[in-house]
Amino acid sequence: MKQEKAIFACGCFWGAQHQFERAHGVLRSTVGYIGGHKDHPTYPEVKSHTTGHAEATLVEFDAEETSFTELCKLFFEIHDPAQTDGQGPDIGPQYRSEIFYLDENQEQEAQAVIDLLRSKGHEVNTRLTPASTFWPAEDYHQHYYDKTGGEPYCHIRIRKF
Repeated sequence: MKQEKAIFACGCFWGAQHQFERAHGVLRSTVGYIGGHKDHPTYPEVKSHTTGHAEATLVEFDAEETSFTELCKLFFEIHDPAQTDGQGPDIGPQYRSEIFYLDENQEQEAQAVIDLLRSKGHEVNTRLTPASTFWPAEDYHQHYYDKTGGEPYCHIRIRKF
């Protein structure tokens, strides 16, 4: 097994975690906050738009079973990368579309997927940003839909690939 990590922000982290957890090769995931300027942010702080953080999902995966590129493709299929600072009913900069890359290879692979989408006529406003500290969200946010039995609004709607 070759364990790697990836960090994606694509709207409400509850639904993103739900979708990533079901992907082949994913070992585990954690929802949290990244990309802001405050240490140990809380959900109320992030929601107040004062910390600069995005709601994100840290995905741990077996690189012998899946690839970062495949996870990027799933990321783009479960949200609308054309929407800026929001997804569906969730509006605000904490719901932005952003890939927080952990190394140069991830940056290049993510850019290649974005270029492919654009070549097919898709609008992509997703940001590519070097990863900063990922702060896990409060326990009640972890695996939210598994706990509540609900269904996320983000799901694969349109195959882009």
